Amino acid sequence: MGEGRPILLLTRPEAASHRFAAAFRARFGSDWPVVIAPLMEIVALRPTLPEGHFDAVVFTSENAVSAYVPLTHDRSTPAWCVGERTAEVARSEGFSARSEGGDIVRLAQRIAEDGTLRRVLHPQGMQVAGDLEAALESAGIETVSVKVYEQRALPPPGVIRTVAAGATPIVLPLFSPASAALAGKALTGHSSALWTAAISDAAALAFPLPTERRVTARQKTADGMLAALEMLLAPR
Repeated sequence: MGEGRPILLLTRPEAASHRFAAAFRARFGSDWPVVIAPLMEIVALRPTLPEGHFDAVVFTSENAVSAYVPLTHDRSTPAWCVGERTAEVARSEGFSARSEGGDIVRLAQRIAEDGTLRRVLHPQGMQVAGDLEAALESAGIETVSVKVYEQRALPPPGVIRTVAAGATPIVLPLFSPASAALAGKALTGHSSALWTAAISDAAALAFPLPTERRVTARQKTADGMLAALEMLLAPR
């Protein structure tokens, strides 16, 4: 099955990788060869939440939602979310949530333009992409950040060495600078051709290995990555 096709290598945390694999196969074919080899895991933290009233809780990833919800029973504060997937997870947990298109810059602009938000809570990971807090503070919105999860690196699964030593090209989505750097280390010494699709310029720059093909997504969403992969896989 999938003969002659490059191998899609997914290194995101396992649940996210399986979800993306299903979306990829729905778009490109159910027999496409996919290897899931997580290089990081999501670990929820147990911080004490800041006190006081917040006009909104701002989520820039679904991982932040999942890690935040066990910390409080309160779902009365409206949620502003970076993308529709994050908003869907927030709604499933009882929040009134809105999506702002998958881009942190756009999210900050929309919050500032709303005009009603004066103080917001921003649950986030230990490593973040973009500086939402600085953007909102510059707009006069007090932003209180709290670290609710971290992404911990995992030892590279043996299957990565197997596909890296083969002759079949590897299609590698790069969903963040951190995951791009980890993938680069795991694939050091590869003999297979590498084709990368990066979710951002920062993720592309973080990947240290030479590539035979590369594209950068025009939108920082799962759909944007699928569109980037379509460009990457187009005949040349």
